[in-house]
Amino acid sequence: MEGYSSTAKWFHWITAGLLFVALPTGFVIQHLTDESKGAFYAIHQNAGFTILIVAALRLFWRVRNPVPLDPALPAPLRIAATAVHHLLYVALILQPVLGFFTTNAYGFPQAGDTAYLGLIDFPKFMEANEGVGNTLLMLHTWLGWTIVALLCLHVAAVIFHQAIRKDGTLLRMI
Repeated sequence: MEGYSSTAKWFHWITAGLLFVALPTGFVIQHLTDESKGAFYAIHQNAGFTILIVAALRLFWRVRNPVPLDPALPAPLRIAATAVHHLLYVALILQPVLGFFTTNAYGFPQAGDTAYLGLIDFPKFMEANEGVGNTLLMLHTWLGWTIVALLCLHVAAVIFHQAIRKDGTLLRMI
């Protein structure tokens, strides 16, 4: 069975690392006091926007370098794997965009103290609108939990392939 390229592996593991930063910080922000929220927002937003960049580059790479096929994989498993991967790509691109518009709707563009990587200010796209902000935050939160569910499916599939099928799928990405 053919493995993934080293570039694809780098994209995969960088994305995983960024998700392990963005998801926990995003989920705990609502429980923090105002004094500590700023640092968590900066970490969350920087990780999120970096995920957007990496996901876009990764998608571009994947279009030009198709996934190595596993001919022994039954059609239902191939369809499920493809669906989860495609949904993850959509979510990893849509989620940071929703987050960016959410912060804009609450009147906090990613600029100044919260500039990307502390250096790059992004333009303000809208005036503060709490109603729009609340709707976008609900969508951003829902999509965050959807990403968690997709990641759980992805990890469960890895465990299934490694422990039950013993087909070497995990080794393709290591």
